[in-house]
Amino acid sequence: MSTTREPAFNIPGAVLATLVVLVGVQLARDWWLGEFGLVFDLAFIPARAALLFGFDPVPALAAALSLDPGNVELLQRLGLARELVAAGDSAPWTFVSYALLHGSWTHLVLNSIWLVAFGAAVARRFGSVRFIVFLLASAIGGAAVHLATHLHDVVPMVGASAAVSGCMAAAIRFVFQPGAPLGFGRLGDDDSYRLPALPLGEALRDRRVVTFLVVWFALNLVTGLTGSAFGLTDATIAWEAHVGGFLVGLLGFRLFDPTRP
Repeated sequence: MSTTREPAFNIPGAVLATLVVLVGVQLARDWWLGEFGLVFDLAFIPARAALLFGFDPVPALAAALSLDPGNVELLQRLGLARELVAAGDSAPWTFVSYALLHGSWTHLVLNSIWLVAFGAAVARRFGSVRFIVFLLASAIGGAAVHLATHLHDVVPMVGASAAVSGCMAAAIRFVFQPGAPLGFGRLGDDDSYRLPALPLGEALRDRRVVTFLVVWFALNLVTGLTGSAFGLTDATIAWEAHVGGFLVGLLGFRLFDPTRP
């Protein structure tokens, strides 16, 4: 009797291509462009993106500075906001392009690990084209929620965390049910990823799904309140963007899923 062994590193092509692009961008910044290379052009700056919707961040920052005139940080943010408004470019592409940049190699490695862990399952189910479109939608969802909660913020946001969060949410829609990759009685490799997903209401009655949701949201709440990434990255975690990407994956799963009940 012959047995078929799965390769030790069976990463779908779409996931591997995404990793190559992310690493390539980080290498370009480190070797040729410098730490701040591409940040102004590709990072998501809420105050700049808000111009797309007719919101002017200057009055809010000026009002805050009037209450605390000695605040140097506020003064700097106000100056940058005025420059952004004067330029008049809302840079709509940054709703997606920010996901290509990372604050450090540690930041990139962490996102890459989670992308392989959850994105591989989603890519096998969705297929390459749907998967890439899904990543873009999750990144946009993360940027949109971050914008809604930071309208006058001039601090750039970078990282693929929102897209990765979308993959996490999409994966829990199907990986725990019987026959699925993490379910009882797992089927063959291909079939296990293509079982019809349970409706969201039924999935939310699964203890493993609920446990995952509670732990995930709790971790994001803790990191958001502490303003740090437990020393794993140099930048503050944009947890609102994580939530936005996660909601896209959880609620928009059916829009991308080619497998129907």
